[in-house]
Amino acid sequence: MVDLQNDFFPGGALGVPKANAIFPLANQIQDHFELIIASKDWHPKNHKSFSENHPSHKAFDIVELNGLSQILWPIHCVQETKGAEFHPQLRIDKIRKIIYKGTDPNIDSYSAFFDNMHNKSTELDLYLRNQNVKHLYILGLATDYCVQYTVLDAIQLDFKTSVILDGCFGINKSSGDIETAIENMKKAGATIINSHDIAC
Repeated sequence: MVDLQNDFFPGGALGVPKANAIFPLANQIQDHFELIIASKDWHPKNHKSFSENHPSHKAFDIVELNGLSQILWPIHCVQETKGAEFHPQLRIDKIRKIIYKGTDPNIDSYSAFFDNMHNKSTELDLYLRNQNVKHLYILGLATDYCVQYTVLDAIQLDFKTSVILDGCFGINKSSGDIETAIENMKKAGATIINSHDIAC
């Protein structure tokens, strides 16, 4: 489950439209899996992806950061804040592992596996291999950013990867971003499914 945190839901600092619809699905579908893992954006407040840390820019401007194109985001999911907590409607009793990402103030981390330059990995890959996991089922926020990059990295790491599409909601900063993300994941080798494919 990717980044089901307060700041990514409507009313949060970077709310994803219609994301509240994820809860019935995300809560019920957990009963079909033995291992539930959840990622969290876990930013220091001086993170350089925050527009407030670039006085001459505003949210959603694009700058270069360490050689990468970087969208500047509103301050969100700052460590130890309410915005970084799991949404209270999310069932958390079955979560066995939480993966923290975006902890380096100098580089963003969309993927739950690596920072955006692939210089540093989170502990997710190692944890999955230690648990002998071969197949990942991924849902969460946002389809066109953290879900997409988590899926692409999972495939690169040779995990069979299924995207639970009705459990994903996107930002769609530019029209068509969500559709492009879905196509990118399919082209990389992901299987696109819906929750009823699991629950039936």
